[in-house]
Amino acid sequence: MTISPQVRYGGDYNPEQWPREVWDADHAAFGLAGITTLTVGVFAWAHLQPAEDRYDFTTLDAIVDRAATEGRDVVLATPSGAMPPWLARAHPDACRVDFEGRRHVYGQRHNHCPSSPAFRRLSVELAGRLAERYGDHPAVVAWHVGNEYGGACYCNLCAAEFRAWLRARYGTLDRLNDAWNTTFWSHTFTDWDEIQPPNALSEHWRGPNHTAFQGITLDYRRFMSDALLGGFVAEKAAIRAHVPDTPVTTNLMGLYQPVDYHRWAEHLDLATWDNYPPEDPSPVRTAARMALAHGAMRGLRGGEPFWVMEQTPSTTASRDVNAVKRPGVLGLWTWQAVAHGADATLFFQMRHSRGACEKYHGAVLDHAGRTDTRVFREVAELGAQLATLGDATLGARTPARVALLLDWDSWWALEMSDGPNRNVRYLDVLGAYHRALWAMNALVDVVPVTAALDAYDVVVAPALHMVKGDLAARLAAVVERGGTLLTTALSGRVDEDDNAFLADVPGPLRDLLGIRVEETDAQQPDVANPVALTLGRPGATAVHDARHVFEVVVPDPDTTVLATYTADFYAGAPAVTSARHGDGEAWYVATLLDDRGVARVVRHVLDRHGLVGPHASDDGVEVVDRVAPDGTRHRFVLHHGTAPITVTSQVSGVDVLTGREVRAGDPLELDPAAVLVLRT
Repeated sequence: MTISPQVRYGGDYNPEQWPREVWDADHAAFGLAGITTLTVGVFAWAHLQPAEDRYDFTTLDAIVDRAATEGRDVVLATPSGAMPPWLARAHPDACRVDFEGRRHVYGQRHNHCPSSPAFRRLSVELAGRLAERYGDHPAVVAWHVGNEYGGACYCNLCAAEFRAWLRARYGTLDRLNDAWNTTFWSHTFTDWDEIQPPNALSEHWRGPNHTAFQGITLDYRRFMSDALLGGFVAEKAAIRAHVPDTPVTTNLMGLYQPVDYHRWAEHLDLATWDNYPPEDPSPVRTAARMALAHGAMRGLRGGEPFWVMEQTPSTTASRDVNAVKRPGVLGLWTWQAVAHGADATLFFQMRHSRGACEKYHGAVLDHAGRTDTRVFREVAELGAQLATLGDATLGARTPARVALLLDWDSWWALEMSDGPNRNVRYLDVLGAYHRALWAMNALVDVVPVTAALDAYDVVVAPALHMVKGDLAARLAAVVERGGTLLTTALSGRVDEDDNAFLADVPGPLRDLLGIRVEETDAQQPDVANPVALTLGRPGATAVHDARHVFEVVVPDPDTTVLATYTADFYAGAPAVTSARHGDGEAWYVATLLDDRGVARVVRHVLDRHGLVGPHASDDGVEVVDRVAPDGTRHRFVLHHGTAPITVTSQVSGVDVLTGREVRAGDPLELDPAAVLVLRT
């Protein structure tokens, strides 16, 4: 059996956990569900290598060969996401030392020290053996290294590697001392060996975000992200020694703070990630959060399509309360992923684990292997729909003219800053502006601050706390050619070393934005200072709550004031401004507005460029376009609301999923979780 090219569909499969007779039933069920791709071997290290000097590939041979016989492709994993007990016993330095300085013993997963020579040697050797054995296997279409890299280690091995990393970054102690401002508190280092990892025993109190020296902690986070990356790169090299072309990747975790995925992007042959959105009572807000994460993953490699490596068919098992996905949501979330650029959408897991902490995690097949459950029926229906779509969207791109800047350094620096307000969370600010863009169905690329900005008419940079390199000049170029920059409070505060600019706030952005920040007030979360915002026709003023931080702004004479505070000693001071440069504009929002206020500002900016998308007034209706390499455009219309809604189609086309012809002006009756894929 062969399967025609289409969006890859399947997920994590661990048949080594079950008797062989179960495999027949599994594959029969996979055929009913339209499963094309299986990820195998993710946590099989102890099975593949029962002792340091012994390997056993018998079961994996059977698993891979059986998939090939059934006409299914295999994503083959290296199992370094969970080391076996014998490794920890033989090499105790492979276990991590935690933030409090405690050496861990064997247990759980993601438990290895990235600087351990023993762990690195053994994981790389196993990756090489797997590649040598399966590199030419016709079923293997991708390599999946490790699993969900994350966490940190503070052992002596990591301390030594940190010092080596610092030598490479700074070259001299004089440069390092300057970067870390070590004249403060008599911290001047005179020998590299004096430098310690920043943890609860050295620079920190009350946890990882409370540090006396932000520069030291920031660099340790950069180092640890690079140290974890080093393990991936080493395993990839071992694979490449035997497999020259097959893509090598690992499953990222979307908007995950500990690892800077922008630093990883060039080493991934394709971006893949696991979609487990945080709990939110609002399905619309959940959809917006997933769209942001999809966009961030698509933005890792210049807008290339990505893969969703994991999502649950029904429930998770990692939260205190684990609700099932409501009818239709499985398909809705999958089609949202495809709309935003997914060329594969895979599940964790294909069959319920028999025991341990994921035995109740959702699966395509339950413990009994039934194919008459609601979940399985929805999986099978989705499989049939993806087969109908075929290869129509493979390789397709999103034609965005709006860029949203995402920066891990700003994220780290802002949240470890002593002042002005620790209640400010970077993702909350970023998410508020993304939700406004998403609700207006503007096509958005979520890109790093190093990305080229020439293709964008609007650049939105919330909480751009750190301004690095030539970013200020590139933002100015957007405005000078007629575009719009929109940024917010707490932007332009520090350089790449997390030192304040010796200049008016917002530092390198001061002239472009046409303002200076004289003071920054901060208040408790329950304190609001209403902001009177005037946009649109003369006199169109509405009042919106603002919270957390309130910058007292002094505008330049030719800067337009669009909103003012209404309370406290700075009542009447500017809260939103716009500075014109030629045909372009640079907007500054000097506080954290509520969602309605953010939406008004964003809509006004988008309107200026004609970028408010279709159905922007229809709550919960998401519209995304993808353009295939041959120029074919597909419009995805997704309804995330909980009540039926009727909207008017703004394009003509054919719904790929039903064959229905739709004309511009036709009413579209959308039930909750409705999906249309219009070939226009």
